[in-house]
Amino acid sequence: MLTDEIKNAIDKSVLCWLATASKEGIPNVSPKEIFTHYGQHLLIADIASPQSVKNIIENSHVCISFIDILVQKGWQLKGKAALIDASHIHFNSMLQSLTQLTQGKFPIKNIISVQIEKAKPILAPRYLLYPDTTEEEQIANAAKVYRL
Repeated sequence: MLTDEIKNAIDKSVLCWLATASKEGIPNVSPKEIFTHYGQHLLIADIASPQSVKNIIENSHVCISFIDILVQKGWQLKGKAALIDASHIHFNSMLQSLTQLTQGKFPIKNIISVQIEKAKPILAPRYLLYPDTTEEEQIANAAKVYRL
């Protein structure tokens, strides 16, 4: 389910949003800065994520979204999450993938591993309303609007 296109988008993104829900269905969305792909799984570092972890224990269904903020394209991924701790056979290799991103600056308590079941592209409305929009035009427009 994680295509090369999605993996490339993950590599270019600096932030993702992890949506979880409690067993009662109460939603929670939080930003995650340290994430990567690992085979066919998305890995997210549990640095300071007590509510996300609690919800995943109660309800493994999650949704992750991320975009390239200038191009304004990205992905929404849905699947089932599992908490990976130091006792897991693949913990060290998964941890190494995430530690490369943190350069050892953040303590990683656990790893949230998501088996992706559905993937859907995210596009800014401009691409839909004005189909001739190029990524270069979108970048220039975003830079102007956000004063970059």
